[in-house]
Amino acid sequence: MSTMNTVGRPTAPKQVQSKPATLTGGRGLLQNEALIFEGDGWGKTGVDLAEPKTDGSDLGDLVRKDPIGLPGLSEPEAMRHYVRLSQKNHAIDLAIYPLGSCTMKHNPRLNEKMARLPGFSDIHPLQPISTVQGALELMDTLAQWLKTLTGMPAVALSPKAGAHGELCGLMSIRAAHEASGQHEKRRKVLVPTSAHGTNPATAAFVGYTVVEVAQTEDGRVDVADLASKLGDDVAAIMVTNPNTCGLFERDILEISRLTHEAGAYFYCDGANFNAIVGRVRPGDLGVDAMHINLHKTFSTPHGGGGPGAGPVVLSEALAPFAPAPWVVHDDGGYRLIEREEDEAEQAFGRLCAFQGQMGMYVRALSYMMSHGADGLRQVAEDAVLNANYIKARLSDLMSAAFPDGPCMHEALFDDEWLKGTDITTLDFAKAMIDEGFHPMTMYFPLVVHGAMLIEPTETESKAELDRFIHAMRLLAEAAKAGDVDRFKGAPFHAPLKRLDETRAARSPVLRWTAPEGSNQAA
Repeated sequence: MSTMNTVGRPTAPKQVQSKPATLTGGRGLLQNEALIFEGDGWGKTGVDLAEPKTDGSDLGDLVRKDPIGLPGLSEPEAMRHYVRLSQKNHAIDLAIYPLGSCTMKHNPRLNEKMARLPGFSDIHPLQPISTVQGALELMDTLAQWLKTLTGMPAVALSPKAGAHGELCGLMSIRAAHEASGQHEKRRKVLVPTSAHGTNPATAAFVGYTVVEVAQTEDGRVDVADLASKLGDDVAAIMVTNPNTCGLFERDILEISRLTHEAGAYFYCDGANFNAIVGRVRPGDLGVDAMHINLHKTFSTPHGGGGPGAGPVVLSEALAPFAPAPWVVHDDGGYRLIEREEDEAEQAFGRLCAFQGQMGMYVRALSYMMSHGADGLRQVAEDAVLNANYIKARLSDLMSAAFPDGPCMHEALFDDEWLKGTDITTLDFAKAMIDEGFHPMTMYFPLVVHGAMLIEPTETESKAELDRFIHAMRLLAEAAKAGDVDRFKGAPFHAPLKRLDETRAARSPVLRWTAPEGSNQAA
């Protein structure tokens, strides 16, 4: 008979015998799907096309001489192939995505509906300004929301991702130093040890020397170390707040004061803005530039390579150097200010050919307007509440990296509690897959040994959090009880077993090759 678990759900009885392997490779109702190149269809086409009226001789050397090397699939075959593949992967529509530092959360379908409205989805950036007044009004409204939420006077909408936003902010800072004649002297950027990896990479890309700033034992910027490294050769500091340890920088005002006294600018990585949106305005903290990931804070789809959007808000000192274009509203309606116009004479240039990611603007503004000011404040409150709930419910079994005080939007654990078990962070994460959960972020931030970073986001209900916590507690108890076999080699129930991740990273196979002797095209 079944028993009841800690959240009141029946637990399946233990299996009295091992399950036989399936004969086809499928599992239950999940099909065993091969790669598209490993199936049939090499001698057919999925679509009937009329014979061309010309022979292609006018193409010269561009005429294809060999088979195209792609199998032909009918519409049902193509649809089933991709649906079967989708069933082998985790998705936010299936369960919680505890992947910290990425804010994988539910994207309201209303936002998707708005982004597909004809006036937004089918416009072209080279249309006459008179025909895109609605789109420009939306961009202007989004800019006003971002400036209001951050307490900053200017925003550049065009950056297409977080790292692109970092590039925009640092190029604005460099342009400001060039305008004041200090660029040749100020060649350093200070970055804390716990920063996102893109921070030092972006600073180096712009041409700065990166200087590392230590952190304290409680996971925050070491202000004394920062002060000792600030000088007239420093162009900027880059600080994430809340930081990658899931903590608010309590000395943020002192950090800002010291930075400005040294003549440097304060760049804030806004990747974790969802923890403070509606509660704290970065402009009030002395921030000069901060990118905002629309594809994180304001729900637009994240992952899969994009699209992304990383607008950058700028202080009064940096506003004149914002990249073109930007939207203005006057008696003639809405128009774009371009670099060659007088109003943009100090702009450092352009970051992309046109105006950025229109679809992301629509989704983000839909999220803002449907929540309102009070709803956005609740976004931050719920994100922080959910993370602290997870921290409180797991801290008796797992070791919190920074146990004193509350965390912000993510709960960070180390691997101290696994010592003596012969189980690693990786083993534990892989066993989570067997229980139906995507692993949390592993081994990041680097300042925490064996880090397990859990970010529940603001969109998860208590019921879903309890379900996740229940699985985590059962796994933690199994690890401490010495059930090593459950973890080594996991996942056992996933469509694919554990890979050699080191080899996969160093020697990836990026091209399918037909088996030797096969008549299939490579």
